[in-house]
Amino acid sequence: MKKSIPFMLVKWLLTLAVIGGYYYIVLPPINLQSKDFWSFVTFVIIISVVINAFSQVIQLIKDNKNPTKVAGIPRFSLKALGKPIKLALVAVLTIAVLSGFASLVGAEIFNARGYNQLITMTDGDFTEDVAEIKQEQIPVVDRGTATRLGQRKLGEMADLVSQFEIEEIYTQINFKGKPVRVTPLMYGDIIKWFNNQSQGIPAYITVDMTTQETELVRLKEGIKYSESEYFMRDLNRALRFKYPTKIFDNISFEIDDNGTPYWVASVIDFKIGFWSGSDIDGAVLMNAQTGESTYYKLDEVPTWVDQVFDSTMIEQQLIYNGKYRSGFFNSIFGQRGVLQPTDGYNYLALDDDVYLYTGMTSVTSDESNVGFVLVNLRTKATKFYTIPGAEEYSAMSSAEGQVQHLGYSATFPLLLNVSERPTYFMSLKDSAGLVKMYAFVDVNQYQIVGTGNSVESARADYISKLKTENVTDTPETETNEITGVIEKINSAVVDGNTVYYLKLENDENVYTAIITKSDLLPFASKGQTVKITVNGKVINTIIFE
Repeated sequence: MKKSIPFMLVKWLLTLAVIGGYYYIVLPPINLQSKDFWSFVTFVIIISVVINAFSQVIQLIKDNKNPTKVAGIPRFSLKALGKPIKLALVAVLTIAVLSGFASLVGAEIFNARGYNQLITMTDGDFTEDVAEIKQEQIPVVDRGTATRLGQRKLGEMADLVSQFEIEEIYTQINFKGKPVRVTPLMYGDIIKWFNNQSQGIPAYITVDMTTQETELVRLKEGIKYSESEYFMRDLNRALRFKYPTKIFDNISFEIDDNGTPYWVASVIDFKIGFWSGSDIDGAVLMNAQTGESTYYKLDEVPTWVDQVFDSTMIEQQLIYNGKYRSGFFNSIFGQRGVLQPTDGYNYLALDDDVYLYTGMTSVTSDESNVGFVLVNLRTKATKFYTIPGAEEYSAMSSAEGQVQHLGYSATFPLLLNVSERPTYFMSLKDSAGLVKMYAFVDVNQYQIVGTGNSVESARADYISKLKTENVTDTPETETNEITGVIEKINSAVVDGNTVYYLKLENDENVYTAIITKSDLLPFASKGQTVKITVNGKVINTIIFE
């Protein structure tokens, strides 16, 4: 008996070491509603039986209790192992049966109404809810462009580029009233982590989505908690050990109003059955520099936070909402009133919050939307706007058709209010992914497309075409009358049209006019006095005096 005590101790220490190592790496939440937790329990049962079996074999060999051998290997009786194996099998089968039952209880066929109500919509007024923003506030940078700008900025920093890389996060936030994408740096590899971990990650990158201005923000105190850290400073491990029962969903990188970096870890709550109908009931905010963290219920999350809800979750809830409007079987047979979100989404900055935008279309429709939704990604407040029109990919094709000779491709559109009309805005990129032009497309009449080399000229072209097409309810845009003396004038051919660029004395602006505005433009010269009317910096009329 005395001989077996140390051996039993080694066996249990080995079992605990394997289980502890598995937990340390996989980090399952200790929560009965987590499927990962039950996978962990199953692993614990199996590994305990396996180690116990090996220990029995070793013990039999050691004690020579059964010397009968086959091919040089001692035989042993399953009698000693039978009970734990049976108990393990019963436990694993029980977990499998209960898991299947829990999934069945939460199945869509039995809970169509519950899935439909995961997200609730109220009707909105487009012109009231979506204010017309100034041209200089229109975001022109998408995720792909932000990534290239960030890489270029890091490449300019000789002291950082050899040690750090850029995390592919680029969270869209509102920072001081501007739409901005923000992402942290990360260690290049484990050796570079070893060389730099005492100071932490020294900076993060911001990209202004309106001006494309990219800034590498250096920190007095480095980021000590991130997904590129190791051991207890690894972001997921630090969160798990501080909040062992929380089931985390999306973890986004944001900065507060002072520029302090934070991780925002959304916490899942299941609304249907045992572990179905996932939703968010709050978020943990962790200071990326110090590791200090606080859990907030959803209605208590600070207003500077912009993305608590993951876009993928919102998109899935919109699918459920449109699919089960009249029950489960109607979603398969008849499909009366069944809607679905279009294949893609974008973000809109409104009132210091970030909203997910996507169109809603009938499952039986072809290339048209019945309306669209805006979802606040902090509160999940959702509004539906009944505005029928072209779906996004049709609008993208229409914009690309305007510049087909150039072979540009359109980005997924952003929904804007232009002259109190719902309008798609998109950038047009060349084959290298560089933004070359911009386009505005009317949602209701997607054959009306305005393009230009600047946001300003594209918008002016769009408004001009709205007037040409006699589109109703299109208010006149604000125009200014200016009289001045030409200081400089130059011309260039843009998309087959001659465009003139005028600089007036004592005026910092550069005004543009296409050749059709006046036959006298080719003869204009420095020192001439002109009277112009402009929308922004685009000349509508020009008179030479």
